[in-house]
Amino acid sequence: MSADLSPAAADTLRRDVLTTLLPGFEGLVAPEWLLRRLADGLGGVCLFGGNVDTTTQLAALTASLRAANPAAVVAIDEEGGDVTRLFYDRGAPYPGNAILGRLDDIELTEGVARSVGEALAAVGCTMTFAPDVDVNSDPDNPVIGVRSFGSEPELVARHAAAWVRGIQSTGVAASAKHFPGHGDTATDSHLALPVVDVDLDTLRSRELVPFRAAVAAGAATIMTSHILLPQLDAADPATLSPHILHSLLRGELGFEGVVVSDALDMKGASGVHGIPEAAVRALAAGCDLLCIGSDNSDSQLDEIVEAIERAVADGRLSAERIAQAAGRVRSLELLGETLGRASADSRAEAQTAAHMPTAGELVPAFEVSAGARSVLACGVGTLVRIETVANIAVGEAPWGVFAAEAEAERPGWVSTARREQVSAEASALDVAGLPGPVVVVGKDVHRHDFARGAVDALRAVRDDVVVIDMGWPSDDRRYADIATFGASRLVGDAVIALVDEAGRVAQASFA
Repeated sequence: MSADLSPAAADTLRRDVLTTLLPGFEGLVAPEWLLRRLADGLGGVCLFGGNVDTTTQLAALTASLRAANPAAVVAIDEEGGDVTRLFYDRGAPYPGNAILGRLDDIELTEGVARSVGEALAAVGCTMTFAPDVDVNSDPDNPVIGVRSFGSEPELVARHAAAWVRGIQSTGVAASAKHFPGHGDTATDSHLALPVVDVDLDTLRSRELVPFRAAVAAGAATIMTSHILLPQLDAADPATLSPHILHSLLRGELGFEGVVVSDALDMKGASGVHGIPEAAVRALAAGCDLLCIGSDNSDSQLDEIVEAIERAVADGRLSAERIAQAAGRVRSLELLGETLGRASADSRAEAQTAAHMPTAGELVPAFEVSAGARSVLACGVGTLVRIETVANIAVGEAPWGVFAAEAEAERPGWVSTARREQVSAEASALDVAGLPGPVVVVGKDVHRHDFARGAVDALRAVRDDVVVIDMGWPSDDRRYADIATFGASRLVGDAVIALVDEAGRVAQASFA
């Protein structure tokens, strides 16, 4: 601590530093150290799937956090699709962004976001790290894919704005992500540092279009990305880049809200510097609220706080910058009250406008080949599950047609079909001996050598194979006889309905 600071100023600085931090923890009950930190001014907590058991438990947990610090941000990564924390044990009952983009119904998108917000508000969450407004321009993207509304900037922009309006009408703050755009990457920033080597004009015409729309719609926060854009900043990823955050986000886009970092435990942010130094650099670059990770500790927060205080003492970071960031974070409490009042005043109108689609209403968003329908008309003899390693953002939540099993349900053909599974470790199948037709279900099938190999082996010896890709398929659709563009539980129900309908049509034609 600098000797130039009085005890009162030092206390103020420490409280301001704590206000900029958003750690996570493991378990269903907040640990004592976390409650103590909240009482000392900790900015808030980020909740993950492992913190959620039941709605009653979650509401009690968030109440304990807010009791320790009524101004605390209670954030959660609920995107309303493949990435879900509120429904981590059973899969989300929402369509997901790519489906919403393909249906292209703005009122539907706003209504779905409103439903997500109502569910979060009911359990005491005040912010969600959504919507994902990345333009998914690379079909091989390993971390965005169906989390995006689509590959067309203007389409993504109008749905980004609708999602922001819907979620914030419930009093829950939105966080449009991942600035300035994570859609044109083939690397997962959880594991390494992606590079997007495009110029500013390309960014303006593609990646930045949805962020402008989200800002114009009043997004309370923007989340940064851990990606390197060498034509803008050759040294630092966006989260750590003053040029990208100050000149581009604050300056050109005119954003005045809270800038939230993506998790600093990701390799794209801290792989070189470590988390404490990454925290210092993120604050200096213009981040206001630092998402630390999913499993943090009291001692780790000590290291981060001390690193930031040293940076102030050394002149690398000013106390004024910390105070500015802390002030923006504290403004979220007032914003939440304002949004909440607006929601209460318009609740009847909101409930009338909100519309959650049925499973059957999602089917028009699918791409289904004519050949697939004819094969499915004969029923399903074997169901092959392609088990790929989920990216860290999605985690291990149940997905697709298999999500029903999380509640011991296995409807229709999912129950009666023979079950097989292939993975990178075990990809061999008795391709000729399986009862047919054979339905193969996976996500991003084209991106995995073992998955392509299993499909190719089946197709080489039989003509009754249907591949259902519940991720983002390749442009040629070679490994997607049916492409659903999502794998939430609701989308899984829609696939079950689609196959059932094919069978009913066939039966009717023989009647």
